[in-house]
Amino acid sequence: MAATTRHFYVYIAASISGTLYIGVTNNLHKRIWQHKQGTLEGFTKQYEVNRLIYFESFDDIRTAINREKQLKGWSRRKKIWLVERENPRWEDLSREWYDNDRGPSTPFGSAELRSG
Repeated sequence: MAATTRHFYVYIAASISGTLYIGVTNNLHKRIWQHKQGTLEGFTKQYEVNRLIYFESFDDIRTAINREKQLKGWSRRKKIWLVERENPRWEDLSREWYDNDRGPSTPFGSAELRSG
């Protein structure tokens, strides 16, 4: 029997005004929904950072955390360069993920995600 691979995601979310946030999660679909609903207290709620503009997928949590730390250490200009390489219009990559306002409708596997 084959082992199930667990995926971890490093993501960049943005507010409509361009405030950036970099995070790591093992459930990108759920985490972005939490950002959109404002259920995560702190920076992202305060600055309405709720649009997914970039993400990467990893099989190993340590690799994902190291990448998150690397991106957080980059200048804003370099982060924008990374986003705009894949998503030049800063479109919300999660815009079609949710069923109306009810939240995640199904578990979200890696095959359903477009890599950033």
